[in-house]
Amino acid sequence: MGAISANGPEGWIRDPEGKWSMRFHRDPKSWERYPFVFMDKGKVMNDGSPALLKSRLHLPKSDALMVWETLKLKGWECVEPQWGPDSEP
Repeated sequence: MGAISANGPEGWIRDPEGKWSMRFHRDPKSWERYPFVFMDKGKVMNDGSPALLKSRLHLPKSDALMVWETLKLKGWECVEPQWGPDSEP
């Protein structure tokens, strides 16, 4: 789902209204020297069409951690994967 570990924030969180989800995942190309995290924002489409991906940010791990913590304080909750191969049953 989602967690903060020694590797930084990883996983999925969803806004309190259930409209937007965000996926935090490490950038394996940068992780060894200067860790960066991808932060994807999108929403699942009710009509079954592919998810709408609204934005992708590439942030230093420390900045991604601050965003994760801020969203959690605003009521965002950890959820199961919302789109992509990991969300298939």
